[in-house]
Amino acid sequence: MTKTAMRVTLVTETYPPEINGVAITLGRAVEALQARGHEVTLIRPRQAGESPSPGLMPALPLFFYRQVRLGYATPITLQRWLRDWGSEIVHIATEGPLGLAALIAARRLHIPVVTSFHTNFDQYAAHYGLSLLGHGARIYLRAFHNAGKLTLVPSQGTLDRLRMQGFQQLRRWGRGVDTVRFHPQWRDDTLRESLGLGPEGRLLLYVGRLAPEKNLTPLITAFRTLRRNGLTAVLVLVGDGPLRPGFSRLSQEGILCVGMQQGMDLARWYASADLFCFPSCSETFGNVVLEAEASGLPILAYDCPGVNEQVSDAVHGLLLPPGSDWAPMLQLLSKDSGLRQKFGAAGRLRAESQSWMHSFDVLEAAYREQLGSKSAPP
Repeated sequence: MTKTAMRVTLVTETYPPEINGVAITLGRAVEALQARGHEVTLIRPRQAGESPSPGLMPALPLFFYRQVRLGYATPITLQRWLRDWGSEIVHIATEGPLGLAALIAARRLHIPVVTSFHTNFDQYAAHYGLSLLGHGARIYLRAFHNAGKLTLVPSQGTLDRLRMQGFQQLRRWGRGVDTVRFHPQWRDDTLRESLGLGPEGRLLLYVGRLAPEKNLTPLITAFRTLRRNGLTAVLVLVGDGPLRPGFSRLSQEGILCVGMQQGMDLARWYASADLFCFPSCSETFGNVVLEAEASGLPILAYDCPGVNEQVSDAVHGLLLPPGSDWAPMLQLLSKDSGLRQKFGAAGRLRAESQSWMHSFDVLEAAYREQLGSKSAPP
């Protein structure tokens, strides 16, 4: 039997050309769904420089993290939008004001709602001096997602944690990686030379937000120790965020901020590095870890949910107990080229098995299931 096309509305606060794991995942998902014949429309904040148009809502920056913009619209406005467009299913990917308005609108119209959980906002509050908001955020997130029919989560660790907190109707929706774009063949010796690195120098790489929740202090501290011990090394931080101005003043210490990178520029940074360093303990998945593995990089990270599903200790890299000192293992991996090559080759092999196609199959099946339950007899 031929499967019919679906009319899907995706509601999200972040979307390409923004550069982050959520935006990239959603952008790829929309492309895949449209390639499979489905109609997908977006409701999202209007980004800087964009002209007003249907589906693009006004937005304001988050007061403590101005790189994040929250869209807003009334439930009545979105109710009219969903009805006029003929949406059959609504996928809400973020839990901000825009997502809440869409949830209310869809429920009023009896349109099935699938949500996806991407970010541990309840854990982030403490990093911004807002610890008292953490518990309230957890209550809100649970109520928000439980109001939908199904919540998609990126990793088993996230699923287990949310289930313990009372989240219901959870299903794992994993991620993939482009193993053609992220590949060791894009290593650029000219790029390394521009950093003053010869054959014995080490290029250490971090990719992600430059923000308190990414726990960069252990990496910075260990890198300084590495340099004091006489190793020629450069630490490159790829990304943007509220901590970037402070890190940008550390270039004399061999710590370089190169801003947001994408496409082949990002691929060259990965492939030209010797080691991927990722100290975050707040990940729901860790897309950048998978990109680093595809690029043939060994991984040094904490043994935390999300990341530890991408990295097997002593196979694809080294996982450290949360809170432990990074300096000894950073020194070990920086000096032992054989170990780096072994871990990097294993990581590349693992990445080759992580197809985006399976991720999109899971998403499409989740939509169809909710449409089927809507039309099934009581």
